[in-house]
Amino acid sequence: MTTRKNVVKVMILGGEYTLRTETTPEHTMAVAAYVDQAITETMESGARVESHKAAILAALRIAGELFEAREEAAELSTGMRSLSDEIRPWLPPAKRRD
Repeated sequence: MTTRKNVVKVMILGGEYTLRTETTPEHTMAVAAYVDQAITETMESGARVESHKAAILAALRIAGELFEAREEAAELSTGMRSLSDEIRPWLPPAKRRD
């Protein structure tokens, strides 16, 4: 089973990139815009930074955001499991899934 690839052209720091992706073109363009914004903000932060170094710093920032989101998702999942365990005794036996 092959997944259809979309070809999407995006702009990052004024350069055009052609990407082949399984996600929607809208999603790919939104991600590219986010990366472009992160690099641009890094370059405009005051210190003179070359574009490739700004890209690395932006990647580190985005990776940090990803790690934080994963941690929050894990905490939310743990909380939901705890609440589920709390209410399970209140459910009729047929609905408990013990």
